[in-house]
Amino acid sequence: MIATKAYAVNDAASPLGPWNFERREPGPHDVQIEILYCGVCHSDIHQVRNEWGNSIYPMVPGHEIVGRITKVGDHVTKFKVGDLAGIGCFVDSCRECDPCKSGEEQYCVTGGASTYNGYEMDRKTHTYGGYSTHIVTDEKYTLKVSDKLPLEGVAPLLCAGITTYSPLRHWKVGKGHKVGVVGLGGLGHMAVKLAASMGAEVTMLSTSPSKEADARRLGAHHFALMTDKEQVKQLRSKFDFIINTISAPHDYATYLNLLNLNGVMICLGVPPEPSAVPAFNLIMGRRSIAGSLIGGIRETQEMLDYCAEHNITSDVEVIPISDINHAYERMLKGDVKYRFVIDIASLK
Repeated sequence: MIATKAYAVNDAASPLGPWNFERREPGPHDVQIEILYCGVCHSDIHQVRNEWGNSIYPMVPGHEIVGRITKVGDHVTKFKVGDLAGIGCFVDSCRECDPCKSGEEQYCVTGGASTYNGYEMDRKTHTYGGYSTHIVTDEKYTLKVSDKLPLEGVAPLLCAGITTYSPLRHWKVGKGHKVGVVGLGGLGHMAVKLAASMGAEVTMLSTSPSKEADARRLGAHHFALMTDKEQVKQLRSKFDFIINTISAPHDYATYLNLLNLNGVMICLGVPPEPSAVPAFNLIMGRRSIAGSLIGGIRETQEMLDYCAEHNITSDVEVIPISDINHAYERMLKGDVKYRFVIDIASLK
């Protein structure tokens, strides 16, 4: 067994703190990774505090993991010791259902194995995430990471990057398309960067005028203040696609009205309460509302390769793990541009 240091939480009301546990030794198809950086996703807060009602304790969060391989199993072919590697939101799946066979493991019908706050496919072994010094995974669910980019900026690509890349690719967004992005946070800033890099005309849709300069720096061609009724009126029927990253309660109808004929609003955020979708706003313009969830292993690797080629990383603030509880409070206030990343050296 592999002695592993981590930060964990024991119940929904407690702060994260030091915790030691053991990882399994690598099997024939496994790789062992020394974790170097781990991004901090907003879903970490939801799960640590049991806001989704499915938390398993003790919990070691973290599913935006980059590190270096220190050991490989006898049958491993994709990796060798010393390679950089990444782990995203899941570490296994059933491998037999139609989504798994088609490379869309994130939609595994039986439910895959989440990187943390879940169980491996035996449905008995608890999974622990990237706020830790090591992780062991099957090579099929491990990503190759380029050395062309700073690793701290790559870590959030394993969630925020693929969550925005996948719908852009699925709907074939590119040159000639007009794309609106709602919400300039961890997801939104990646949506702006990626959509602009693919050739789309990008407009940031925000309620905060202070975000205009950053939106344009990130690649947005236009900025619209959604509290300005005249600006909103001028945007009616303008967009082919809207990438909606908001997880707070908001009015979907307002944004649906900004779609042109056959336009699609793709929801990536999950508001805490069910959202009403007026049928009239869909019918008038044959508009659609859709959702998207991360990406499969093949598409995530494609995203990492694309970002390496186009020099795209997440904008991050690197923190020692001792600051994680304070970082959570800052995230809730929107006080981060745009992703906290833990330097796991601070845990060792």
